[in-house]
Amino acid sequence: MGRGKIEIKKIENPTNRQVTYSKRRNGIFKKAQELTVLCDAKVSLIMFSNTNKLNEYISPSTSTKKIYDQYQNALGIDLWGTQYEKMQEHLRKLNDINHKLRQEIRQRRGEGLNDLSIDHLRGLEQHMTEALNGVRGRKYHVIKTQNETYRKKVKNLEERHGNLLMEYEAKLEDRQYGLVDNEAAVALANGASNLYAFRLHHGHNHHHHLPNLHLGDGFGAHELRLP
Repeated sequence: MGRGKIEIKKIENPTNRQVTYSKRRNGIFKKAQELTVLCDAKVSLIMFSNTNKLNEYISPSTSTKKIYDQYQNALGIDLWGTQYEKMQEHLRKLNDINHKLRQEIRQRRGEGLNDLSIDHLRGLEQHMTEALNGVRGRKYHVIKTQNETYRKKVKNLEERHGNLLMEYEAKLEDRQYGLVDNEAAVALANGASNLYAFRLHHGHNHHHHLPNLHLGDGFGAHELRLP
């Protein structure tokens, strides 16, 4: 029983499409090899899959370039010359663009202005003014951003300082250490040196419990209430 006729259209399933491509590619390469051997033909076969994978077959006694050269001679055309002219034209355009850009840079630096007309000089002046305004605008934006960042940092430091001061005052008012005047607390919080603030416990006799104080003497926890 023979195989059914296959409809010639694109195979939608990617797996089936790849399998069919591989089988038929091998079949075409086999036919090209047989044609080369049986008929002493020069064959160059180039194939690209839908994934851009290159497959090629070239007769052992030739090369792809020789095949192309023979093809050009047979048809009287010059594929390489045409492509070379296109590349040369593209290169000339790039060189012109590069020359104009270099000339514009020199003119903006104040060089090569002797041959410019008054209209060209006015246009150049306008362009430089617009560029200068753009640079200034960017500079002011950067300065503004830096100032806002600095103010935020200062504000955060002030808030932290206030919180630390409140925590310190709360510790000073603890019953274990007694009460200290607000002025002394502020002075201590601000780093004042050689400041000693203490208050005896309420209800104690000042004459019986007041110790003899001398410079350099230490104070016991039962004698002073230190912050």
